[in-house]
Amino acid sequence: MKVKEKSALSSEERRRLLNLLTYEKVNGKPIYYRDYKKVLKGELPPEAVMGSSELQAVIIAIILKYLFKTLPDDYIILTNELGFIYAPKSFRSLDIAVYKKKDLLKPQDKYTKKTPIVVIEIDTKADLSRYKNFEEYMYEKTKDLLDSGIEKVIWYITKVKKVLIAQRQKDWITKDWVSDVEVLEGVKLNLEKLLKEEGIEI
Repeated sequence: MKVKEKSALSSEERRRLLNLLTYEKVNGKPIYYRDYKKVLKGELPPEAVMGSSELQAVIIAIILKYLFKTLPDDYIILTNELGFIYAPKSFRSLDIAVYKKKDLLKPQDKYTKKTPIVVIEIDTKADLSRYKNFEEYMYEKTKDLLDSGIEKVIWYITKVKKVLIAQRQKDWITKDWVSDVEVLEGVKLNLEKLLKEEGIEI
């Protein structure tokens, strides 16, 4: 999609473009994709900021490969930035969401209001200009997801090779990637081990 320079955009074109570039929304306030301003200026096409990085995509693929092999058949895994409406005028994008299959027997062509059991996030594509730092955004999103009824949020941070494990009514725990992380009872994920098995260095 070719974008006109900011000065050439009409108010209607700008509104439509900002709607396209909305990554999440909290209490009616949009959180845009990182580098969305470059799209408004015509420096980048929307696809350049909306797509996943190679690093993020590889990690998601590795985790999905493991979960598809390991989770019982009565679970289903959704990915591809699932839109999850958790409150009025609010939605979050989810990298990986684990559901009971019985809850998704009649999927609809719109963002879901159905609450997953576990969510796994890898970094973020969000513009963080309204936050002090990435941690503030991560903690806010994690709390929103837990408050919505999700049982567990697992967040991998690539720059420091750490993983945050957050559960409702429990202390949040931060571990190194070399540690096992229990996704569901009896299903433990070790990202460092999985990456080594695939010959991938990060």
